[in-house]
Amino acid sequence: MCGSVSFGNAMSASLAITPLYLTAAGGSPPRIRLVPQPGADRESLSQPRRARDDVEAAGDRDPRRVAAACDRLTAICVMANQRLRLVGMLRDLGPELKLIAPAGHFGFVVPDSDRTSSLHIQSDWGSAGYVFGIGDLPSPLREAPREAGQFASPWADTFATESVNAMWRTIGIERFVVAPLPGVGGLFWTGCRTGDLLTGEQVEACAVLGRRAAALAAAPEDTHESLGRLRRLDLLDELLPALAGALDVRDVFERVAAIAEQVLPHETLVLLTPTDDPSRGQFYARAGRGAVPLPQTVDIPPQMRPTASWDYFVIADLRRHPDESRMTAAQAGFRSSLQVPIRVGQRFLGGLNMMALEPDRYRISDVAIAARVAMHVGLALSHHQLAQDARHAAELHARTASLELLDALLAPLTDTGDVRDVFDQISEIAQKVIRHDALLLPVLVPERKQGRLYATSGGADRPFPEFVDPPAYLLSDPDWEYDIVDDLKDDPMKSHAAAAQLGYRSALRVPIRLDGRFAAALVFVSCQTAVYKAGDVLLARRMADRITLSLSRERRAAALARADEATARAVRLESRVRELTDELDARTGNRRVIGESAEWHGALTQATQVASTDTTVLLLGESGTGKEVIARFLHRASPRRDGPFVAINCAALPEHLLEAELFGYERGAFTGATQSKPGQLEQAAGGTLFLDEVAEMNPASQAKFLRVLQEREFQRLGGTRVLTSNARVIAATNRDLLKAISRGLFREDLYYRLNVFAIHLPALRERPDDILPLSEAFIAEIGRGFGRPVAGISREARRVLMEHRWPGNVRELRNALERAAILCDGGLIAAEHLALRPPAAPPAADRVAPVVPNPPPRSDLKSVERAMVVKALHDAHANKSRAAKLLGLTRAQLYVRLRRYGLR
Repeated sequence: MCGSVSFGNAMSASLAITPLYLTAAGGSPPRIRLVPQPGADRESLSQPRRARDDVEAAGDRDPRRVAAACDRLTAICVMANQRLRLVGMLRDLGPELKLIAPAGHFGFVVPDSDRTSSLHIQSDWGSAGYVFGIGDLPSPLREAPREAGQFASPWADTFATESVNAMWRTIGIERFVVAPLPGVGGLFWTGCRTGDLLTGEQVEACAVLGRRAAALAAAPEDTHESLGRLRRLDLLDELLPALAGALDVRDVFERVAAIAEQVLPHETLVLLTPTDDPSRGQFYARAGRGAVPLPQTVDIPPQMRPTASWDYFVIADLRRHPDESRMTAAQAGFRSSLQVPIRVGQRFLGGLNMMALEPDRYRISDVAIAARVAMHVGLALSHHQLAQDARHAAELHARTASLELLDALLAPLTDTGDVRDVFDQISEIAQKVIRHDALLLPVLVPERKQGRLYATSGGADRPFPEFVDPPAYLLSDPDWEYDIVDDLKDDPMKSHAAAAQLGYRSALRVPIRLDGRFAAALVFVSCQTAVYKAGDVLLARRMADRITLSLSRERRAAALARADEATARAVRLESRVRELTDELDARTGNRRVIGESAEWHGALTQATQVASTDTTVLLLGESGTGKEVIARFLHRASPRRDGPFVAINCAALPEHLLEAELFGYERGAFTGATQSKPGQLEQAAGGTLFLDEVAEMNPASQAKFLRVLQEREFQRLGGTRVLTSNARVIAATNRDLLKAISRGLFREDLYYRLNVFAIHLPALRERPDDILPLSEAFIAEIGRGFGRPVAGISREARRVLMEHRWPGNVRELRNALERAAILCDGGLIAAEHLALRPPAAPPAADRVAPVVPNPPPRSDLKSVERAMVVKALHDAHANKSRAAKLLGLTRAQLYVRLRRYGLR
């Protein structure tokens, strides 16, 4: 019995790390799977441990308990050996099985408990084992049948994990044939990929194979074979001293591979560990004789990823495996492999892969040995991770202390004052925890294409330019957290190349966000390569947070200063409007710019804003709204206030005379032009030219005046010399210029030249609050002119004034009050004195004034000469001697022209 106990203990030790095909109902000692199974499974898997504990606890005091425990261990070992034999038998009978069902996949399912089952797959490429929940198996494989039969594969089933789906997709069976395993439990299965029914003879052959396989598995095991397996496992005990003193398995992996080589020959032993990407793994350690190079990371098939419940893979030929044939090992020249997972506790630490350059190197019986190696390596990995955790904890404690120190030192600097003033001190404090040769604070300019160095410290012998180009990948990703560059010289980025030319080699950047938007960065640079690590990021972020608070305060202070400045500027502008209004009133006969309504005040504010420039201004509004008053206001508020203000009414002059008045003429330009005369453009040099009713300008004059606005050049009438205009132009009209353009009466290009800064003057009915103040000012002005002041305006007259629509605007108001002042004879103006009647037509604002086309221009100068004579007679009040003098003619010459043009 004691021999049985020894054998049972040895076998249970080997079963502690065996793959799933050794997990029976009674199971092995606890083996944590990647997909945790329910409590019933854990209960069944804990039975061998309880049996062994019973043996140790019973001692010599209760022989019956010792015997019972030994019997349980023996039963477990027998069941495990049965499954081991089943696996080996399937491999040996592969050719015969293909004759029965040529699907290429067959195996068996044995229940571990009421919730999990072990699935073994034998295929052309090798063997694989899994532990699945019952729900992850196709329905034909979930229960052992009473007799052999065939079933369609229910691929509409939804399985628990992607890894399960990936495995069944790889198998790709359309129809299952299942047969019971009498005496062993579970079922034997094979299948077809086509979905065609197997013949009755094929189904019966599967049933016979199931019965024979069960009988073979139940036969006693050969003692020599069992002892040979135990001796191979005992050789692995040498792994314990090799791994005991190593904190990193990579330090002793060559020794591990040499010991494993004694029991499992291989060309290469690889330790693959997971990465942050579950579809990729990294070669953590590698040893062996294989000369074929392997990359640092590789793709992992879905059924072998950390989330999958795989327990082993014995791949006879990597080139024939549907997934492995595309993987790195097969492409590197390896042909066969044995792969087992490494699990410690509930953590998946990686996989151990033994690879050979020849096919069909490994057998199912090798899985237990590989699993024992994986167990020892897993313990070493867990020790390494514990050491790393301790080191990380110490580093975290040190970083926490550093953060507290940073806060204590930086707070007095960043909480007060400008960051630029204390940036050198910030750099000095940062030097204690993050080594650097220069510290930079670039801030994105408004266009967000460049960064302007807001503050710098260090690097006096290697100064950066004022503007730097941030890397494009940082600008395109608004959520970036940090950027570490190990070698600026090897980086193709333009900004990195510029820093490398200055002698800097490595950099660390952390973002500074204001109002949730990337606005600046804190940049550490060093003249040495690979200075900065991920552990420096936390400290850099804490510094960036402090600077962010300081920049936010500075930005708020700047915004408040701008708001205060804007308020002060508005106050100054308002004061300037009042000053100019009072000055203009005094110069033009008192109370010309009157009104406190919001509409009128808005027009005056616009005028004040544009007055200090030489920009062309277009005044728009109905007739009588005060366009010339605003034009004079603009002139008085401009730097040209000391220059002349020349006004010309384009509607008051005939079209053939307008050109001569505007541009001037040379001596002899036409008959009677005995001397040259400068035009209004020349007379307004250094001052302002006001073109009233500009819409009445004829097309020929429009074309010439457009050149004045574009090139500031013109020619006198009849002259060849090009003159330069130095006058600011203010134009006014009560017409709809856009409609005039559509009718072909006004040039579109001239309109856009004039409409640089348009000011709309409101009609009087749109500013009713100004009617009474204007009335008071007008009657005071009229009273001074008459020599007898008016007593005032009655309440009824005020009501009439407020209710009238005023189609003539301010001009109509003044004329009505002047008439009333005469009629009241110094008394109180009553409603009957105003004599206001409702307009016969809609107000001017509600209708479009017709545009009367001017007659076509004359091609000769006779019309110009005739107009000059008419104007001279008009100016001389028909006094021919005086008219001749104005024209520079003798009386006889004047009479000749009078007869010529039929003037009497």
